[in-house]
Amino acid sequence: MEPEYLNESEWLSAIEMICASKVEEFHLIGYEYVTADDIWNCVNSKYEKEGTPSLHKLVNDILSLKATALMNYMTISAYKGSSFD
Repeated sequence: MEPEYLNESEWLSAIEMICASKVEEFHLIGYEYVTADDIWNCVNSKYEKEGTPSLHKLVNDILSLKATALMNYMTISAYKGSSFD
């Protein structure tokens, strides 16, 4: 049986759905202003040097993201003067 590969739009759709799920989790614990872009930018910042990893690693990193790690990332980004990019 051949492994199935996602095209780019399917891959992006899967990532958006997973980030949206994580946003809901953060909203439930009181972080109402967190967006899917915030989560994606935080997780994606870890891959600047090594490139984009496999989908299963991305999914794991998104779903295991802790609120403290996201808040640290957002604070550092704000100090650097970026808009959480």
